[in-house]
Amino acid sequence: MAGQEFDLATYYPIFFYLVVLLGFAVTTLIIAHNLGPRSDTARKHVPYESGMDPIGDARQRFDIKFYLVAIMFLVFDVELLFLYPWAVVAYQKNLDGTWMIPVELKPTVFLCVLTFIALLFLAYLYDWKKGVFRWR
Repeated sequence: MAGQEFDLATYYPIFFYLVVLLGFAVTTLIIAHNLGPRSDTARKHVPYESGMDPIGDARQRFDIKFYLVAIMFLVFDVELLFLYPWAVVAYQKNLDGTWMIPVELKPTVFLCVLTFIALLFLAYLYDWKKGVFRWR
């Protein structure tokens, strides 16, 4: 930083705040550990299974339908993750206040989005063919 002096004194309030926060966190943890109720039972050492008693092996087979639904969710969730930022970034504001794709990017943006939507449509057709939308 040429021509500028670094003054550590301006950061003292931040350091003080950090020390207070860390002190509060450590104090709270110590108090909770020492004064908190203790009831160590065998039931507390059982893994939590969504409110159900753990019976049998946890490594059971699932129907392929669950995996296909998960893949379908990911495909269409990723679609939204790409289309929202594109909708915000691909347009720019004109001098008159309207939003418009820049002229030099119109063919590129159109082809990219059209290709993306076509791939999503193929994923939808694949899901349809695999019977993901049919619930038994």
